[in-house]
Amino acid sequence: MSEDCCASPSLISVDEAVNRILESGVPVEQPETVGIEQALGRILAEDVCSSINVPGYDNSAMDGYAVRSADCREAGAQLIVAQRIPAGQVGSQLEAGTAARIFTGAPIPPGADAVVMQEHCDAGAEEVTINRPVHPGQNVRCAGEDIKKGGVVLKVGHQLRPQELGLLASVGMAEVSVKRKLKVATFFTGDEIVEPGNTLGEGQIYNSNKYTIKGLLQQTGCEVIDLGIVPDTLEATVDVLRRAASQADLVITSGGVSVGEEDYVRIALQQLGELTMWRIAMKPGKPVAYGKVGNALFMGLPGNPVSTFVTFLLFAKPLIQKMQGANKYLPIKTTVIADFDWPSVKRQEYLRVRIEQDAAAVVARLFPHQGSGVLSSVSWADGLVEVPVDKAIKKGDTVSYLSFC
Repeated sequence: MSEDCCASPSLISVDEAVNRILESGVPVEQPETVGIEQALGRILAEDVCSSINVPGYDNSAMDGYAVRSADCREAGAQLIVAQRIPAGQVGSQLEAGTAARIFTGAPIPPGADAVVMQEHCDAGAEEVTINRPVHPGQNVRCAGEDIKKGGVVLKVGHQLRPQELGLLASVGMAEVSVKRKLKVATFFTGDEIVEPGNTLGEGQIYNSNKYTIKGLLQQTGCEVIDLGIVPDTLEATVDVLRRAASQADLVITSGGVSVGEEDYVRIALQQLGELTMWRIAMKPGKPVAYGKVGNALFMGLPGNPVSTFVTFLLFAKPLIQKMQGANKYLPIKTTVIADFDWPSVKRQEYLRVRIEQDAAAVVARLFPHQGSGVLSSVSWADGLVEVPVDKAIKKGDTVSYLSFC
């Protein structure tokens, strides 16, 4: 982008900004193999196929009696209990006129083709009465019913949650090939910001954005390179941006990207690389600088704490997930009922809300102070309600909702 363009930039829509950012996000290469205990949150680098059937054998879905359905076509059949099969043991051939006491997960014995749950039986010392007609396959979990041998269990690009770790373990996989962690460098500019634990001087504030951004990056599975607080000079900003770009796939910072005389981050980006996007028609979070330095992408988020949080969720998180190789990276929006009124707006707005169950519906309740410096609002809230341009919201309207989760 030329300097003339940056001198008087036009606002672009949120959707256009997302599209531009994601167009430049290329998934990282260099997969690595990790144990499944270390694989939580990682992105699969290849399809996972099963070397076994799951379950590996026909087994009982109930505690009850394994029978031959031909012996139990009518209620009242009386069978001799010839064997007992707990889980982990294998029974013998089931003869006509007999039943096997069986427990959940135990293999179905040869000759049996159904299981009658114990609640539908009257058991004696050596025989059992079956009180209902039985059909073949009743309460039997067949071999390969869940997963077939050779079948694809999980596809490349899938992000591993706890349930996927259990699924991998169920097919005997102790290790899995995943995309390497994305390297993200951060730094923060401003003579007014101070690390927590130090005494604040006059006009100073604690560096809350560092811990918000770093936590969000860790939550998305990134390897964070923290380059600390940088003095408010162009020389220092250029130096740290150069170092950050040389070490990372992506550089993220906050502040210094607006139009002030001491907003050096945007100027440093233009000196070292290219600024491809700057201002977005949204509130909070209008100034978002995006570009490239060397081989690293760059995203400069606004300095106000809420703006930092909101723009990370809308722009940085999808980009990171795409660069990590995830096959699902766009934010998922749902609908809820607004429990508030909001006037028509000229820039798309994102309101902090808490989701609660009302008497008849799930409703979004509004935090009373929507200023971009009110960081407590995003701690109180569950997510954001999107307010489109030129559309007022009335209490009871259906609105678009984006969860923080």
